[in-house]
Amino acid sequence: MNPTMIQFFHWYSEGDSKLWKEAEKQAKFLSSLGITSVWLPPAYKGNSGGYSVGYDVYDLYDLGEFNQKGSISTKYGTKNEYIKAIKALKKHHIEIIVDIVLGHKAGGDELEKFKAVKVDENNREKMISDITEIESYTKFTFPGRNKKYSDFEWNFTCFSGVDYAEGMESHIFKIQSEYGNDWEEMIDDEKGNYDYLMYNDIEHRNPFVREELNHWAKWYFDQTDFDGVRLDALKHISFDFYKEWLTMLRSNSEKNIFAVGEYWAPGHLHLLQKYIEVTEGCMSLFDSSLQNNFYNASKEGGSYDLRRIFEGSLTEADPMHSVSLVDNHDTQPLQDLEAPVEAWFKPIAYALILLRKDGYPCIFYPDLYGAHYIDKDSAGNDQEIFLSKVEGIEELLQARKNHAYGEQRDYFEDANCLGWIRTGDEEHPGCAVVLSNKDAYNKPMEMGKDYAGKKCKDLLKRFKDVVVIDENGWGNFPVPAGNVSVWIPE
Repeated sequence: MNPTMIQFFHWYSEGDSKLWKEAEKQAKFLSSLGITSVWLPPAYKGNSGGYSVGYDVYDLYDLGEFNQKGSISTKYGTKNEYIKAIKALKKHHIEIIVDIVLGHKAGGDELEKFKAVKVDENNREKMISDITEIESYTKFTFPGRNKKYSDFEWNFTCFSGVDYAEGMESHIFKIQSEYGNDWEEMIDDEKGNYDYLMYNDIEHRNPFVREELNHWAKWYFDQTDFDGVRLDALKHISFDFYKEWLTMLRSNSEKNIFAVGEYWAPGHLHLLQKYIEVTEGCMSLFDSSLQNNFYNASKEGGSYDLRRIFEGSLTEADPMHSVSLVDNHDTQPLQDLEAPVEAWFKPIAYALILLRKDGYPCIFYPDLYGAHYIDKDSAGNDQEIFLSKVEGIEELLQARKNHAYGEQRDYFEDANCLGWIRTGDEEHPGCAVVLSNKDAYNKPMEMGKDYAGKKCKDLLKRFKDVVVIDENGWGNFPVPAGNVSVWIPE
């Protein structure tokens, strides 16, 4: 079966401990659509307890088991509910991809005094103060867990920087410690050095930290038997660390754990390729450049040349390491990296990642289920957002599951209308796909002589008439204006 991932959450996923229960309930339905893996949100306790989306990590060992940060449950449920959801998904042959956040920690339990220097927020290599003693919440003792699973306590030597100093205005402070008075090496010079992202930035050069994070990874695997990892914020973490960490995880679990990383650099394919090179291909990356192309195409409408849609994308340059997507929790409306693909273009974008041979597609929870939420916009005003389920998403998933196999023949000669054929294989009949970002079209394409005389129907039910394949294996396949059609043999 063609692999297909779903991000089974969004930034505003409903709280009140419901998501794990919903995942358990939805397992059979997801399997019927051809979903083969589910990316679940960070499952550990965040600094904001039961309200935490999961990226403000407090205790990696608390999967909704201990009374910490004001709750036992995480936003998504308890540890028992999490394990039940994983078992239900696995029962339906769906692999589990867990969200790994190892760049920072938040919500320390005690203040510590140490030496640090203030740096320029726009150029972290530039010091703007003398070395001075500050006090910050860098001591993590996890009293609510009381040393269960691990007795490791974090202190200031486990971090390279903080953004809080007692009695001072918030700023970025570079910690001066035995493990380094400078930042860790990154592959790009954005902001001088973009090692620091938020909260208490983890010092991966500390060997005790590395040992603890390797120990935790094995513990987490033993608890959940996950199949893959989604690695958060790679731009801000030592590439050497994750290369070592994944090697240890795969060795300790005796399993070829799949890994996909988030290195968000829209329009900068060279950075994605450089990251894959320096990590020796040990992980895939989300194709942020292709997502950006989808966003631009949806904004520009009929003036966008669809023949350029894969230009500068990882899916085109290195499909073996590409996880393609249309939107995610960072690009959705009201987020910092907001770049949502317009609703009219989403069926086209999903056809482009689901029904072609390259890339590992990931669909987004609101695109399958819809979403409704309220948050503040950049001006501080409340905004109510309604995200509708993508038209035809279930049919497009079924087409991937049942028809998107075999040779791919492209018909990309028109700037506003693309088409391609998947010829199928011994077990799966093929399909013809046509999409337009402007007018209605009829696209002549060759299905192959094996299909001669056969009738093809519109899977998305936008056309009642069938297309008859002629004696030479050709058909004339229509598509509505600004839409997509998928034709399959009757």
